[in-house]
Amino acid sequence: MGMGMGSNRQPQQRIAYLGPPTSYTHQTTLNLFSEEKYELTPQVTIKDVFSVVQNSQVSFGVIPFENSSNGSVLPTVDLLIDREKKFGAVQVCGEAYLPIRHCLLGYVDPAGETQALQGAASTTDESGPRASRARPEADLRHITRILSHPQAFGQCEIFLSTYLKGVECQEVSSTSKAAQMAAEDPSKTTAAISSSLAANLLGLSYLAHDIQDREDNTTRFFVLRKGPSPDDHMISPNQPMESFKWKTMVSFDVDHCVSGALADALSVFKTFDLNLTSINSRPSRLQMWHYKFLIEFEGKKEADKEGPGNKALAALDKITSGWRWVGSWVDQMDRTGA
Repeated sequence: MGMGMGSNRQPQQRIAYLGPPTSYTHQTTLNLFSEEKYELTPQVTIKDVFSVVQNSQVSFGVIPFENSSNGSVLPTVDLLIDREKKFGAVQVCGEAYLPIRHCLLGYVDPAGETQALQGAASTTDESGPRASRARPEADLRHITRILSHPQAFGQCEIFLSTYLKGVECQEVSSTSKAAQMAAEDPSKTTAAISSSLAANLLGLSYLAHDIQDREDNTTRFFVLRKGPSPDDHMISPNQPMESFKWKTMVSFDVDHCVSGALADALSVFKTFDLNLTSINSRPSRLQMWHYKFLIEFEGKKEADKEGPGNKALAALDKITSGWRWVGSWVDQMDRTGA
C-alpha cells in the first residue's frame, strides 16, 4: 500500500532507509517511494538514517519502530527520545505496516540431501509447550551459526528452540546483512533469518519458510523528515486533513521524587479524551534509575494551538520536567476484522 507524497514533491529526492537492499525496511521504502521518482540510499544503522535526515542530506528516512510480536525496536526508541540532543529537528511524519515472513536461508549440506526431512536437524526438541508453525525443508545438522537482527531472533523463538537449540545466534545490523554474510561464508555452515527477497537476490537456499512464531507477524515503520512544520505530513493533497485519523508522539521527563508524577502526566490525555496507543520508557543516562518516556496518542498537534491535542500538551507542560513533540501523522493501521 502506497502513501501519498503530495504533488509538490520533486523527482530524485533522496530517501534514506535501514539497509542493505532487500531488508524489510527496504521493502517498506519501495512500497512508499517509487524508484522512478526517488533515489533510495541504504544506511548501515538506524542512527545513520537519523543523521542524514537531521543534516538535510535526504528528504525522508524510513526506520523500523515496533513489531507486533516482539515489541519496540530499542535503538529507534532511544533516538526518538533523543537523550543526546543530536536529532531535535527529526520528526515522524508517516507510518507503514509490513507483514513479516521470515525464512531460514543458507546452503544445503550435500551430505545431508538424502536424509529424510522429518527429524532432519540433530538439535530437534519438540517437547516444549508451543509447537513450531514451520518445519525444516533440509537437513540442518551442518549449521553452526545463525545470523540475524535481534528483532528477528525474538520473532522466531519457537522454531529456533525446536530445531536449532544450542546453535550460536549472532546479532547483526539487519536481516539483509545477515543474508549477505551467510552467502559469503566459505564453510557454508552459516544460516540467516531473512526474507525471500534476500534469498532470490543472493542465491541462497530455503532451509525453512515462515519460521516466525505468529502468522500475523507485522512490523510498523516510521517515516522521518526534518522539521519544523507540524502541518507538512505525508497525506494526499486531494483529501481534507479532517478526514484522516491522526497519531501524535511526544517524549517527556517527570520528577521521579514526586509521588504520582507519571500517573499525573498520563492522566492529562484521559482528561482531554485522547487514547494512548503506545508507551515506552528508557534510562535517561543522567542518573541511576531515572527514565524518559515516549508516548503515542490518537490525535494531532494543531498549528492554531486549539484542539484537544494541543490542550493536552499545554497541560503536560505544567506537570512534566520537560517534553518534546516528536511528530503527528496519519494513522495507517488496517483495522479490518479487528
